[in-house]
Amino acid sequence: MFTQIQSSARLQLLPPPVPPYSPLRRRPPLYRCHRSCASFRRLRVFSCTKVTTNEKNSTPGAESREFSEEDEVRRAYPFHEIEPKWQRHWEETKTFRTPDEIDTSKPKFYVLDMFPYPSGAGLHVGHPLGYTATDILARLKRMQGFNVLHPMGWDAFGLPAEQYAIETGTHPKTTTKRNIDRFRSQLKLLGFSYDWDREISTTEPEYYKWTQWIFLQLLKRGLAFQAEVPVNWCPALGTVLANEEIVDGVSERGGHPVIRKPMRQWMLKITAYADRLLEDLDGLDWPESVKEMQRNWIGKSEGAEMQFGILDIDGRERDVKFTVYTTRPDTIFGATYLVLAPEHVLLSTIASDAQRKDVEEYKELASRKSDLERTELQKEKSGVFSGCYARNPANGITIPIWVADYVLGSYGTGAIMAVPAHDTRDHEFALKYNIPICGVVIPENGSFSYFEEAYAGEGTMINSSSPTSGLDINGLPSKDAAAKVIDWLEETGNGIRKVNYKLRDWLFARQRYWGEPIPVIFRDDTGECIPISEAELPLTLPELDDFTPTGTGEPPLAKALSWVQTIDPASGGSARRETNTMPQWAGSCWYYLRFMDPSNSNTLVDKEKEKYWSPVDVYVGGAEHAVLHLLYARFWHKVLYDVGVVSTKEPFQCVINQGIILGEVQYTAFKGSDGNLVSADSVDDTSMFSQEIVPEEKVMKSGDSFVLKENPSIRLIARAYKMSKSRGNVVNPDDVVSQYGADSLRLYEMFMGPFRDSKTWSTSGIDGVHRFLARVWRLIVGSPSVDGKFKVGTVNLTEEPSTEQLRSLHRCINKVTEEIEGTRFNTGISAMMEFINAANKWDKLPRLVIEQFVLLLSPYAPHMAEELWCRLGHSTSLAYEPYPKVNPDYLKESTVVLPVQINGRTRGTIQVEKTCTEEDAFILASMDSKLSKFLNGETIKKRIFVPGKILNIILDTKSVKVAQR
Repeated sequence: MFTQIQSSARLQLLPPPVPPYSPLRRRPPLYRCHRSCASFRRLRVFSCTKVTTNEKNSTPGAESREFSEEDEVRRAYPFHEIEPKWQRHWEETKTFRTPDEIDTSKPKFYVLDMFPYPSGAGLHVGHPLGYTATDILARLKRMQGFNVLHPMGWDAFGLPAEQYAIETGTHPKTTTKRNIDRFRSQLKLLGFSYDWDREISTTEPEYYKWTQWIFLQLLKRGLAFQAEVPVNWCPALGTVLANEEIVDGVSERGGHPVIRKPMRQWMLKITAYADRLLEDLDGLDWPESVKEMQRNWIGKSEGAEMQFGILDIDGRERDVKFTVYTTRPDTIFGATYLVLAPEHVLLSTIASDAQRKDVEEYKELASRKSDLERTELQKEKSGVFSGCYARNPANGITIPIWVADYVLGSYGTGAIMAVPAHDTRDHEFALKYNIPICGVVIPENGSFSYFEEAYAGEGTMINSSSPTSGLDINGLPSKDAAAKVIDWLEETGNGIRKVNYKLRDWLFARQRYWGEPIPVIFRDDTGECIPISEAELPLTLPELDDFTPTGTGEPPLAKALSWVQTIDPASGGSARRETNTMPQWAGSCWYYLRFMDPSNSNTLVDKEKEKYWSPVDVYVGGAEHAVLHLLYARFWHKVLYDVGVVSTKEPFQCVINQGIILGEVQYTAFKGSDGNLVSADSVDDTSMFSQEIVPEEKVMKSGDSFVLKENPSIRLIARAYKMSKSRGNVVNPDDVVSQYGADSLRLYEMFMGPFRDSKTWSTSGIDGVHRFLARVWRLIVGSPSVDGKFKVGTVNLTEEPSTEQLRSLHRCINKVTEEIEGTRFNTGISAMMEFINAANKWDKLPRLVIEQFVLLLSPYAPHMAEELWCRLGHSTSLAYEPYPKVNPDYLKESTVVLPVQINGRTRGTIQVEKTCTEEDAFILASMDSKLSKFLNGETIKKRIFVPGKILNIILDTKSVKVAQR
């Protein structure tokens, strides 16, 4: 049973005090309240005196003490008592725990936040945006009778903790635990209804035992393998980096130089699932932009592989050939040069002596660039001639072989036939290096200047026949020509039809300590890779004091000699453990499954539980995870589907990307070399000016621009930036909660704008929703007494609502329910504000209406709603109370606006009941001040009445007089 917590009880879970120098500390009041006051219905007007300037400018310490002493008077409602009280209650009673044994006949709702990484900085106000949305959905569905799974955990392995350990000597385990504790306390402070009994961390051996188990299943099926591959090696960090972890040639973390280096690495064969990953996207309720990003990343294309023979110095074909892949085999006659990737295996063999030095230098230069940098369309093309030639098999023409970094060794065959007339990159390269351009496709309009730009579209083939090869595709449409070329390639042995993918196999090893150990050993005598027994899992990390990179490419785990050196149980011979660890992506690929059955030590997830809870119904997170995390998780899920662990083909049915909350708007002024300010609209080159931040109080809006108050001719730059410590624009949610309460923060983040859009934080903007909550509180509880405290219970409530009050309530229910389920939270809040505006005008408050509204409010502002529910006389939490249902009858308008015509001309309108009779409508028209001018003293010939549509009064024209206007 529910136990009411007395407001005087001392609670452990309290919001933190306001820091003395916090930027969010409540401003000193302009007016200080006296005891004497006049009291009105639901309104208390205080007698006030103005605070002097000296009082406002008191010292921080004194101001902080004053805040504490007059806290009760200043607070719009007692959130500082309400919120800790209900957080304590939810935790003690495990209100939101989803039991292991549930009634599976009820519908389920699995709502999940994307796994957060617990950084040392803790949360800023941008993080709760998605968490608040999922919490609103979870609370709604519980009240609608669903079994709800709403868990939280931590993606806690990774490079940041390891770098911190290297810098400070603190073990990553210690740092990670401290960060998790910090995140957890912040999330609890906001009242999120997570089932904390299901909390998991990827760093716990009980969890990564099953990550290692999944790796063994991949290994059994040939989906995990080792290969020598060029990788992004960062010597300073001592690890391999993914392309996405490199920005402008340096590591995203730390800004260290990155080079390309061949290393033996573990790979996962995600390419084996490319077609399934593509096909199954169609059935998902995901943003179309995310699905398109995944399609582009997979990059399926159909074309041909063709062979080119390399020529010796005398122009004769050598016994060396290389293969190129093209999606446009129809353009083979337009190939005027070939390009090899700098890392192509044949490059060192075929480069001429005269060009070898240039080729080797270019290879070294290219090795310092990431794949993303090399393939960026806007970058200037670069390359070097190999000194070697090949023969085009279609026309027998000799063409040069170049080396260029815009071709990747990891895509296709690492070599292309370049057709500058019909490919933009090839065109730019050909113009730069004076290579011939030959157009072979003419567009439908029949003309094109191939030297000015490339024509990449389809059309009719020209310049495309050769008596030597017997191939003639002149006059054919592009698609027919491509098919004919492929047939010719296969018939002559010069090539084959080929489907290709941009998707590369997943590099699945990191040279780090803080990650999941890979559960394999290597025999010392043969080098054979042997998976460890599943019974030996988890293979735990050894304790290390030195986490620094070895500098040789060997991971830090290589330093744990007693752990590395082991015995092969099958042969009894000596062996070594794998010293690479798994990437951070590993643990986050399957955590949604473990939440279904977090304590199971015998299997990854119970089959019946998985069958009931799968798939995740709503998955919310940032768009930055649109490709890699979602793609990797889908890949692992499909493997587990094939293994028989899961019953669905996809893990996440609906994905929603929340927008970003930017920091507060910053105003910037430009200053010239003479020290004078310069208006932003006259600045062309910003590098010629210094910039300085202008405080908001010195800024005013002028039209569409912002200017200096003291000099409006100086226009400023106004811009909001992503929150970051380096910019100093991070807002801590703890400070906001301390000043306004968690419910106000939750409500404000939902009210800022459409959930999926980016929004700009405004600390002053939170005042509006805080005042709204205060109005709700005073409407139901009443005004405070002279000492600032509120009475127990509520104002007097009546029993029977009027029809109009029920209409107002059900319009609100209808709107709020629709908007929550459509994740249009801001307009749902607007509907509640409209209801409260209406309710404040009522003479009496019906209990039924108020109780229904409190339930409606509860997903958004759960602390206040729980307190009001308790004050309304209920002894149990409202978390599982039935959510209000709309009665369609109350959505129908009972009145209509009826046009009134006099002799066929509309003279006005009247408001009538839908059931209004002709006589009643005529009486109302006669009483209308505007219409009565046309009727007074006139003889009525007849009346034409269409119920709900029109009233037409026909006057005797002989007696009609013009009405006074």
